[in-house]
Amino acid sequence: MIHPKIPLAQSIIQICLANGVTNIVISPGSRNAPLIIGFVNNPKFNCYSIADERSAAFFALGIAQQTQKPVAIICTSGSALLNYYPAFAEAFYSQIPLVVISADRPFDKIDIGDGQTIRQENVFQNHSLYNANLAEKESSENDRKIIEALTISLQQKGPVHINVPFEEPLYDIVHQLSISNNFASAKKLQPQPISISEEIIEIWNTAQKKLVLVGVTNPNEIDKISTDFLANDNSVVVLTETTSNFHHPSYINTIDTLITPFNHEDFDAFRPDILITFGGMVVSKRIKAFLRKYKPKHHWHIDSLRAYDTFGALSQHFKTSPNLFFNALIPKSEKIASDYFATFNQVNLLRIEKRKAYLEKIHFTDFKVFEIVLKNLPVNIQLQISNSSAIRYAQLVDIHPSVEVFCNRGTSGIDGSTSTAIGAANATNKQTTLITGDISFLYDSNALWNTYIPKNFKIILINNGGGGIFRILPGHEETPVFNTFFETSHCLTAEYLAKMYQFQYLTASTEDTLHEAVSKLFSQNNQPTILEIFTPTRDNNSVLLQFFEELV
Repeated sequence: MIHPKIPLAQSIIQICLANGVTNIVISPGSRNAPLIIGFVNNPKFNCYSIADERSAAFFALGIAQQTQKPVAIICTSGSALLNYYPAFAEAFYSQIPLVVISADRPFDKIDIGDGQTIRQENVFQNHSLYNANLAEKESSENDRKIIEALTISLQQKGPVHINVPFEEPLYDIVHQLSISNNFASAKKLQPQPISISEEIIEIWNTAQKKLVLVGVTNPNEIDKISTDFLANDNSVVVLTETTSNFHHPSYINTIDTLITPFNHEDFDAFRPDILITFGGMVVSKRIKAFLRKYKPKHHWHIDSLRAYDTFGALSQHFKTSPNLFFNALIPKSEKIASDYFATFNQVNLLRIEKRKAYLEKIHFTDFKVFEIVLKNLPVNIQLQISNSSAIRYAQLVDIHPSVEVFCNRGTSGIDGSTSTAIGAANATNKQTTLITGDISFLYDSNALWNTYIPKNFKIILINNGGGGIFRILPGHEETPVFNTFFETSHCLTAEYLAKMYQFQYLTASTEDTLHEAVSKLFSQNNQPTILEIFTPTRDNNSVLLQFFEELV
């Protein structure tokens, strides 16, 4: 087998192998040649070559999102490394294991006025769980740092950075390792059972209004016992986001549709005694505004690692999994007389009827597109959704429970949605579909520049001619300044990108053509496909805002 001659490169490769880091996304370069040689020539690694570093990092993020195992991204020295930062920050806030391994110049070459000699050490310090700044010569201390980095990424579910200085020559090879490859491997930490105090049990058993809010969770993460327990308690209302992948017929899965028409009396009645949250970031701005103004008496967050005080009311962080928390709570819980669920379930059922009536009468706009598209998705697929308008519209319409939903909600950026979706598609056996807006798609168009796009990958691109969400936000005025500097108005389409990257290209601009195009989109899986849907720029916001008016 071929190995790089440099012992430090050998150690990194062997430690990755010992720790199960076998998915390697490589940004082509020269300074990282020793790592490329070692990873690519070892059949135990799955290596991907992605030229655009920003896209490469999000591609790796998509793989890690699906596997929940660390994925390594390898780059050359200089500005290449800085392009990893958006995905690195996303991994930090979404708790996704990601390992950046950056090749660097030797320390005495930094800041001497030579090319690609930027200061790489600790460049991700604000968002890195661990920074391993290695010495040029192989040593046991280097090995310790590498192992610790991989261990922390796996156990604490987040990004780490390993910076590796290499001196030339970079391309020399050997056929035998010059190091010992007897390296220890890290084990994933499992959440531990907890003991719930009598005080917490007392609060639970006397509270008449318990609100459970679920953010980003992986499919099938919550067991049936916990799911049914929450669904069968009259004092509990469960609000689930589209990204929660948490389903039960009694749960309310369109939060904004429920609460937007509330007045002060409604909000006061809805204010919970106990708020329980689990999962990642929450999309709904309205539920966050409500809970910040009408604070719960108690806010309990369940997560084995972190708790954000999103609503300024956090009173307890249970460092365990939701399943273990409810397994400890259920035997000691007591049913209490309450009309909390019945009251707001009835409101929700009325809202559903009004939404149905409204969608039947509106003309072809973004809202109508989301209704048609989401209603006609195949079952048992993976759905990736871009940020901004797309994920917010998806929160307003039902999605079949068999569809697994993902979105980069850690930083809520639009910058890598397509790259993430393509990476995720490589790590799942399910057909993957991305729903995205035009600005997000154009911004990440280099995501299509690779050879790893599955033939059954679909992109549903909603082109409303600009950043449509800015028409919904306060401050919208139809002026050249708004159109140019806020909305990013444009007349671009995906047609030539589709041709260049060998995607099948479909279009729709009416309700009838959309039904036909969606049917055609999902009828074949022999070529990746873009369905571009054109909607009227100036009508979308008024149709959406009128929807909330008519829910009352």
